[in-house]
Amino acid sequence: MAEIDSALVRAKALVKRFGEFEAVRGIDIAVRRGEAFGFLGPNGAGKSSTMRMIACVSPRTEGQLRVLGLDPEADGPRIRARLGVVPQEDNLDTELTVRQNLHVYGRYFGLSRAHVRRRAEELLEFAQLADRADKPVDSLSGGMKRRLTIARSLVNDPELLLLDEPTTGLDPQARHLLWDRLFRLKAEGTTLIVTTHYMDEAEQLCDRLVVMDGGRIAAEGSPAELIARYSTREVVELRFAPGEQEAAAAGLAGLAERTEVLPDRVLLYTMTGEATLERAHERGVRPVSSLVRRSSLEDVFLRLTGRTLVD
Repeated sequence: MAEIDSALVRAKALVKRFGEFEAVRGIDIAVRRGEAFGFLGPNGAGKSSTMRMIACVSPRTEGQLRVLGLDPEADGPRIRARLGVVPQEDNLDTELTVRQNLHVYGRYFGLSRAHVRRRAEELLEFAQLADRADKPVDSLSGGMKRRLTIARSLVNDPELLLLDEPTTGLDPQARHLLWDRLFRLKAEGTTLIVTTHYMDEAEQLCDRLVVMDGGRIAAEGSPAELIARYSTREVVELRFAPGEQEAAAAGLAGLAERTEVLPDRVLLYTMTGEATLERAHERGVRPVSSLVRRSSLEDVFLRLTGRTLVD
């Protein structure tokens, strides 16, 4: 961890227990200024528990943790004043309008009314909600509420923005719009920490990430580095009628560097997908459908843990 001296967030042997249950089991991380850093893993992997410790709302059980160079246990209020936090669930005040949500939240940080009004107008434009500024929050779509939650987290011009599962439950169009807003923030110098169980989201947003499973870090690197390290260039997906995967896999033996048999398909990991698919056809294997695609972070997770992220 050579970058630890310049890290905005650094942890060593970090542990979080709830009674006898160990949610985070001795992880090391270092988040650099200006990067988008991700925690990728299934529900229950320890991502949110780690984020709550970084956000200074849940004390660590063991290990070392520094956020913005400060100790969360001794300097929690000072750290929180410099953070922006987007929780898993929107906790907007539904009795207020869109603009009022920003005004009220800004006052929590002791900002002047004039500054909050000015900042709110900037954030309404940023979140593409200016035309909804005086509408009640309940009238917003799910994607709009998520954008408002992110806008609200930026009222205090945070150095570090924590986003816990930011696009869960959103449709594809809303997700891509939210990604665009986050790309803009990163380009402006805001450091992002994102938890997600969406592989495409991690690949799109993160400069570096850790793959978590069972409270531990299974791998760390950029999305491209992880794919190169743990997978092949291409994957052939073959779908069969229910119950036919195992027999089909036997007929595919030796065609790929690695074969995974899943409940709904067989995956062949190879450097040359089209050639591998052609050889499968030559052996008389006839799937219901076939697809050649590039490797993804889901393939990395499958290699590391033996199951898919949606399990």
